[in-house]
Amino acid sequence: MIEKRSFDSLGHADHGWLNARHHFSFANYYDPARMGWGAIRVWNDDEIAPNSGFPPHPHKDMEIITYVRTGAITHQDSMGNTGKTGAGDVQVMSAGTGVRHAEYNLESETTTLFQIWIMPRAGGGAPSWGAKPFPKGERSGKFVTLASGFAEDSDALPIRADARVLGATIKAGESVTHIVGQGRHAYLVPAVGKIEIDGKPFDARDGAGLSGGQTVTITAIEDAEIVLVDSD
Repeated sequence: MIEKRSFDSLGHADHGWLNARHHFSFANYYDPARMGWGAIRVWNDDEIAPNSGFPPHPHKDMEIITYVRTGAITHQDSMGNTGKTGAGDVQVMSAGTGVRHAEYNLESETTTLFQIWIMPRAGGGAPSWGAKPFPKGERSGKFVTLASGFAEDSDALPIRADARVLGATIKAGESVTHIVGQGRHAYLVPAVGKIEIDGKPFDARDGAGLSGGQTVTITAIEDAEIVLVDSD
């Protein structure tokens, strides 16, 4: 019901400028048992050295969400968009029929982030990009929807998938709950802090795969910052 993927079990690639951990198969890391979780295809835990980053490269038919944990990332793409996303904030890119983009850490400190890829509900469509600040104080003790493919989530960044990306900050001793609907899949990672999910312990940057048809209680053992994706 709750599948634990400890940080030390994740795929690992150290390129010098990029120290990456892969929750699911990605690039040279391949595990047939970790090809994704529902429509969630990629969850990378990246550390990007100062004054470095990903040079221009293409994507197609993928929803790409970047959650910045520390530092900042500067985005450039073939649509003419540019923007900087700082710690705690989110950017999304719908690759659609195809787009080229670059992501640079132009800061003097290491940038850490989660990059999450979700399969779109349908291929094609014009590519798009957007970013938005989400003050951590506004998600204290509760989940806030950061990105969503559902029209009712009008305050969230739009994505073209039957999915929501949620964030919460919870103080030690506090709890939040999440309902995973029948046929749904949720994947949760504490960016910071130790937590328990229905009594099962998870350290910072461990992954938790949650199956559909259950309600889970997430309790902070230490002050924690949580990112959760609920998808089809």
